[in-house]
Amino acid sequence: MRKMFILPLAALFMTVCCVCCGSSATATEPGGSGEKQYLVAGVAFYNLENLFDTINQNGNYDLEFSPEGVKMWDSDKYWKKIHNLATAISKLTSENTPYGPAVIGISEIENRSVVEDLVKEVDKMLVADGREPWGLKICHHDSPDRRGVDVGLLYNPAYFELESVNNHRLTVPGEPDFLTRDQMVVTGRLFERPISVIVGHWPSRLGGQSESEHMRVAAAKLAAHIADSLWCENPSTGVVVMGDLNDDPHDKSCAQTLGALRSREQAADHGFYNPFWWILDNGVGSLCYRDKWNLFDQIIVSGNLANGKAGDLQYWKATVHNMPMLRTQSGRYKNYPHRTFSGNNFLNGYSDHFPTQIFLVREV
Repeated sequence: MRKMFILPLAALFMTVCCVCCGSSATATEPGGSGEKQYLVAGVAFYNLENLFDTINQNGNYDLEFSPEGVKMWDSDKYWKKIHNLATAISKLTSENTPYGPAVIGISEIENRSVVEDLVKEVDKMLVADGREPWGLKICHHDSPDRRGVDVGLLYNPAYFELESVNNHRLTVPGEPDFLTRDQMVVTGRLFERPISVIVGHWPSRLGGQSESEHMRVAAAKLAAHIADSLWCENPSTGVVVMGDLNDDPHDKSCAQTLGALRSREQAADHGFYNPFWWILDNGVGSLCYRDKWNLFDQIIVSGNLANGKAGDLQYWKATVHNMPMLRTQSGRYKNYPHRTFSGNNFLNGYSDHFPTQIFLVREV
């Protein structure tokens, strides 16, 4: 097993976020005292923005991302996209997690093949840079989504031991023909402690936020039901809900239906704490639309992770990775995420979302 990095911390209980358009500006909420040592693991999420191959396998829904489509999506553009995303993922490191996140949830992927290409490119880039390859493993499942996009999860087996993967279909009352991404539940052990990660890409705001809200409320109900089932099996397991939720932390689906609170201290063991609520309050988002920042890409932790009762595995801090390389550098959309396309114009960017990450620790 790869060598673990142990972090001495004088003050554990803090939240860290980017509070400007720079990559690492931070603000802290300190507490606690006395130096202790901790193992540190990153848990990240990244919406990969339409990571499609070039083969039309889904009729009209897949035509756009093919050589014959309006975007003229060919092998050259595809491999540039793979290279850019691999570059971004290889940068999801920190002083305390030099080998990258232990777990990375992903969304907007067409199939397992494109994820395999991505993982290989990450290791290729690391080796070229004189770094040790991560050897990320893949969890993937084909969802019934009409556009053919799925969620998935990458994990580093040096830190996370996989035990099971389950997928849950989202249904919306009164809409029998509704199809969207399944919610993936990956259960295992992180630093030998039990944890389950629920990866979702909740229904979009197409047609309007209020008009589509009931679909995201249904998605939040499903996530809450999954968490309750996990706790029935093991009350001490830590649960993480992550994904592109297409809502902000204060919206009904997150704040009320899932019950993800702004206050860490108020979260019940089998409730949820949302560290990205405070980050958005400080003006930092993961995507921008018409000059308004949203923070749809959230990583929400169970109360027993927030308060350290999940087998001594504990939430430490959170961040939005809005590093300069991922931002548009000039023009009308300066500092927006540097996306792949503007309309049908290829920009050779990364994604229209910034990656997000939390850090979990275990005292040693």
